[in-house]
Amino acid sequence: MRAERTSFLLVLGLLLTGICSVHCLPENVMVKDQCRRVDGHTLASSNTDFAFSLYKQLALENPNKNVIFSPLSVSIALAFLSLGARGSTLTEILEGLKFNLTEIQEKEIHRGFQHLLQTLNKPSNELQLSVGNAMFVQEELELLDKFIEDARVLYASGAFLTNFRNPEAAKRLINEYVKNKTQGKIEELFKYLSPNTVLVLVNYIYFKAQWKTRFDPRHTQQAEFHVSKNKTVEVPMMTLGLETPYFQDEELGCTLVELTYTSNDSALLILPDEGKMQDLEAKLNPETLTRWRKSLQPRRIHELYLPKFSIKSDYVLNDILSQLGIKKIFASPDLSGIIETGDLVVSQVVHSAALDVDEEGTEGAAATGISMERTFLRITVRFDRPFLIAIVLKDTQSIIFLGKVTNPSQV
Repeated sequence: MRAERTSFLLVLGLLLTGICSVHCLPENVMVKDQCRRVDGHTLASSNTDFAFSLYKQLALENPNKNVIFSPLSVSIALAFLSLGARGSTLTEILEGLKFNLTEIQEKEIHRGFQHLLQTLNKPSNELQLSVGNAMFVQEELELLDKFIEDARVLYASGAFLTNFRNPEAAKRLINEYVKNKTQGKIEELFKYLSPNTVLVLVNYIYFKAQWKTRFDPRHTQQAEFHVSKNKTVEVPMMTLGLETPYFQDEELGCTLVELTYTSNDSALLILPDEGKMQDLEAKLNPETLTRWRKSLQPRRIHELYLPKFSIKSDYVLNDILSQLGIKKIFASPDLSGIIETGDLVVSQVVHSAALDVDEEGTEGAAATGISMERTFLRITVRFDRPFLIAIVLKDTQSIIFLGKVTNPSQV
């Protein structure tokens, strides 16, 4: 069974003001490195911490809107980028991803992601799950051999030569690649690419699973969904009776129900008590998730009502990542592990996600793109004190005007 290989948990927070998807990582990842072992709990805890931190920022910037994203996709893409980062740029990325660098080394982080990718991509008859990476490279850009090899070995990424001088064609190429890898769910990851782009890193995720106990479509009926205290909308509401893990969290004021897929993976549905949304969001952290999972107990639910829905979101994450402490990549990064000169800067981190939940099960896809440009020496000259001016005729080199400006406001 796939559940013996990984306890991949998909958390679907069914929230009154929106819906959030958080992908948590396996707890049984083991990495061997010269007799050192890194258990998957360290990787899972850090990624879950990053997931909730990212969720809080997205929810804050998108009030009263659906929120859907794959923190796993963003984590993998940034970890992939960190392969080429050095010095404080590297430290900032990994610490921004919530890794404690006194407890885990960079090499162990990459090996952990390598094992995770291998585990998630193992074939299964009961679950469609694929996670992958790619990089699109300007034709004359000379990537360092070590970066190419590490990208291939650790992140299973190939490289595609791309002509970014034709940005529309390059954008179509990358978007079509992502669309194919996500079964058509993510159609336009990049809305815009600069002709100065020289390198793009991409991560994609596709997930599809059937409920172990399916909803009967004949029982799906239109019903009210309370968007807010004063607003309701009509939605197709599925209904089901079953025995499933359940927990009433009196401390945080929410109800949890876990629904299992045929693969024994599961979705955790979190319903805050009325008026408790913001309090619950503020307390989302890895410890809360661990406590919830330990508290879930099988209970008979006579009537479970769950809306049938399809949601999509697109984000530019530059500002949000900066707020989470990942700033240097957008300003003056050291990416000398990618190209020898290291004169690259991240211009965009974009993310798209889509999730469908119906009577049969769940289908989701997400992708993260990181575009990079070459940096050039920025020269600034500010004429904000007295200066000289000479106007010279080109053909004769004669000075036709010569003067000094000591006070531009004088006439």
